[in-house]
Amino acid sequence: MADLKARTRPVGATAVLGRTGFPHVTSATKGELDIVTSPSQPGFNPLDLLYASLSACLVLSARMAASQMGVLDKIADITADVTGVKATEGLSRVETFNIVFSIKGDIDEETRHKIIHAAEDEICTVSNTIRGNPSFSTTIAE
Repeated sequence: MADLKARTRPVGATAVLGRTGFPHVTSATKGELDIVTSPSQPGFNPLDLLYASLSACLVLSARMAASQMGVLDKIADITADVTGVKATEGLSRVETFNIVFSIKGDIDEETRHKIIHAAEDEICTVSNTIRGNPSFSTTIAE
């Protein structure tokens, strides 16, 4: 796979939560999102955002892989449906990510598999981070 030359942009997010209410998240680029916690509330909870980040990164990465392979013009659409299974023992965490990929277009199965492999195992920053063991650097501000 060729070296990727990504343009940089500000990254990061800040969540604010008062004594009552729900978290309000602002991205470094000033995007805003209110978090929900009730099962009946429409919207995103923190776990949904994890799945959303992975699914969005995978489809963007698959499109990039298809472009690098010279088959992007044959692709109609790419879908990544991400769910997960939480661990029943130990720390609260997602133990298994279930990913269902769909690539519609005029390409063969082998090409679909190559695109998905490149997206999931080489290009997607989110999947690479989840598979890795990132360190955390936490400070306490006053």
